[in-house]
Amino acid sequence: MSVSIRTKAKLSIEDLPDLLTVKEVAEILRVSPLTIKRWGKKGKLPAIRINSRGDRRYKKEIVLKLLGVGEEE
Repeated sequence: MSVSIRTKAKLSIEDLPDLLTVKEVAEILRVSPLTIKRWGKKGKLPAIRINSRGDRRYKKEIVLKLLGVGEEE
């Protein structure tokens, strides 16, 4: 399976990094970045905070579960 991310050509699931940015997740799930942040606050999509600014990153396997896709497919 491949997903389309606007900043890049088609990527296969295997090519996605293990930690995804807000923008990448929003494009994969076809929702706005604000929706991704709201889902994080509600616990639907837990974020990992990195660096001193607290940038959000999301685990690829959790995003794939939201899509209904197993990583082994």
